[in-house]
Amino acid sequence: MGRYVLRRLLQLIPVFIGTTFIIYALVWAIPQDPFAGKCGQRPCPEAYISAMSDKFNFDDPLPLQYLKYMGNVITGDFGDTFSGISVGEQISTAYPTTVKLAIVALLIEALIGITAGVLTGLRKQGFLDNLVLVSTLFLISLPVFVTGFVLRLYLGPQGLDLFDVGVDATDPTFAQLILPGFVLGSTSMAYVARLTRSSIAENRHADYVRTAIAKGQPTRRVVGVHLLRNSLIPVITFLGTDLGSLMGGAIVTEGVFNINGIGGLIFRGIQEKEGITVTGVVTMLVLVYLLMSLIVDLLYAVLDPRIRYE
Repeated sequence: MGRYVLRRLLQLIPVFIGTTFIIYALVWAIPQDPFAGKCGQRPCPEAYISAMSDKFNFDDPLPLQYLKYMGNVITGDFGDTFSGISVGEQISTAYPTTVKLAIVALLIEALIGITAGVLTGLRKQGFLDNLVLVSTLFLISLPVFVTGFVLRLYLGPQGLDLFDVGVDATDPTFAQLILPGFVLGSTSMAYVARLTRSSIAENRHADYVRTAIAKGQPTRRVVGVHLLRNSLIPVITFLGTDLGSLMGGAIVTEGVFNINGIGGLIFRGIQEKEGITVTGVVTMLVLVYLLMSLIVDLLYAVLDPRIRYE
């Protein structure tokens, strides 16, 4: 196992370098004037352009710019914006909030989605099965901003105020993030329920399940130990990769519920043409994706004893 983890970590290095280089090139190499609008309606002075060009290494070739940038990132320096604000401080302030929101969304979609999928997978063609299929189709079809607006209207401060939403947008508690987390994970929750349902329905007639039933094992053990563990492999794959998607896609949910997180930081960075902010945030998201893919691979061996890493 140790050798496998080391080998996977080494494989992640070129993936990380290639991905971040593409992101850096897309942000900085597209022909445009990086100083447009930085000095209001007037053109920026030559002294300002010269200083900023030295600061962001605009006069160097793109590969050299990338190497200098990543050299600073490795030491924890994400650079400063054109106005002199530290990107690292912005990320350290916004990132924990989005991480908490993404974790809440992931827990909600896993708990509700897997439970609904197991129940409907074991009892297909019933009322509950049809209800879950219709409700998940509804969630998939409904845009996230519509779900967020409706739930905030009826359950937020102007409605029943069940979850105390919007009290502290900078550092919300986990209780305050239940409603935004449900909205953020609603679409993925529907996919998890359908994926679990199809996986359970497919594996319930497998040989190992029939053997366990023939040995007289209780239904709870057959479902919980044998059937569920093998059926969760595709679900775990989806949930693992979905964490990065939730963090990157939180911009709408954070806007609806007035949460100061990564989504708002990316939006402001794009709006203000702060490429250094966008690059820093997306670099962190790439790390999340890569680490979650490694964790998912390791969980395979836990769920399925037949999988072994040497």
